[in-house]
Amino acid sequence: MVALIPIATRPEPVTFDGRVRRPGMAWLRKHRIPLDRRLASSTLLKPYWRRSLGDLHERYEGVCALLCVYLERVTGAASVDHFIAKSRAAGLAYEWSNYRLACSTMNGRKRDLEGLLDPFEIRPRTFLLELVTGRIYPNPRCSKALRRAAQYTIDALRLDDAECREIRARHFEEFCLGECSAEYLRRLSPFVHSEAQRQKLL
Repeated sequence: MVALIPIATRPEPVTFDGRVRRPGMAWLRKHRIPLDRRLASSTLLKPYWRRSLGDLHERYEGVCALLCVYLERVTGAASVDHFIAKSRAAGLAYEWSNYRLACSTMNGRKRDLEGLLDPFEIRPRTFLLELVTGRIYPNPRCSKALRRAAQYTIDALRLDDAECREIRARHFEEFCLGECSAEYLRRLSPFVHSEAQRQKLL
């Protein structure tokens, strides 16, 4: 999974082990689910990870790790994404370090895709933005391999489709029109804020 800007990892909540990891691993053992092999397509795991959604939203300031915009919990838009898909490694299904906060749309697009950039490991300015149009693209100064991985991620998640462009362009326009402050833009749309700052427009 990609982040359009780097994301610092947040520590595991003290309640996570008791509420998610231990019951999840016990469920896997009970049902004799292999921990390190690809699961059969018909296998559905017990979704104990949903118990961590509130903590995930709070610790990552409500920002989708894929789209890089703030998610209001009351709308039901936020979800727990497994960076390494559950279908590939059930043993990581109940691990905090494998979770990324994601909007339901992007989570659905990601599914079990491989080869996407990890928001916890991405380099600064891997992605650049045309603020007026909302178009994103790989930084031409990155290595060829990184540009290829970035473009694959954009294409696979459709991060540059019309809807994604619109929300980024709209957030910048609202700032330009004085409808929101720079600090509010940072919380609402961190990638747009970062790119506006880089382009010396803040």
